[in-house]
Amino acid sequence: MFAPGASRYLGASLIAVVILGALVALIAWGPLWVLLAAVAAGWIFFAVFLRDPDRVAGEGIVSAADGRVREVVREGARWRISVFMNVTNVHVNRFPVDGRVESVTTSGEGFRPAYRVDAAHNLQRSYVLATAIGTVEVVQMTGLVARRLVSLVEVGAERPKGSRLGMIVLGSRVDVLVPADRALPSVEVGETVRAGASTIAQVIG
Repeated sequence: MFAPGASRYLGASLIAVVILGALVALIAWGPLWVLLAAVAAGWIFFAVFLRDPDRVAGEGIVSAADGRVREVVREGARWRISVFMNVTNVHVNRFPVDGRVESVTTSGEGFRPAYRVDAAHNLQRSYVLATAIGTVEVVQMTGLVARRLVSLVEVGAERPKGSRLGMIVLGSRVDVLVPADRALPSVEVGETVRAGASTIAQVIG
């Protein structure tokens, strides 16, 4: 299964592969073989990058992104659990809990490497969710290469845990912020997690 919108990338590159393949068969010119190989490699890259496997929702509060936990920190009345996504990860982001989208806000500027502290000022998109444990926020953040944020939901949408929320093209970072009086992190920095499936915090209180 592929992510929403994947058909335009896969379709265009597949058409290019077919056309170049036909030209190679007719002309058999060396440089065309190189170009064909490059375009075919591009199709394979998009097919891997845009994959979107079905997931069974995990217990408690689940990760919104595939990747590696880069930070678990308490900020006042909330816990921030941050996950860094690399190019090989699945890039579709998911709801960490059942919730209703209260707002979708885009802010920030610049495209600093997502693993750096100052990346908190990068262009980003925040989804504020009304949930059974209070307000939960999911923040998609751009990076040095990842500059396109995709939303798959609108304000007012109600979705169960593990449902598709959005996507970041070419990796970067996704943070989940949960109320500290209702949730306790259950992951540590360096752990690998999967969106919708890996538990990152347990509900308390």
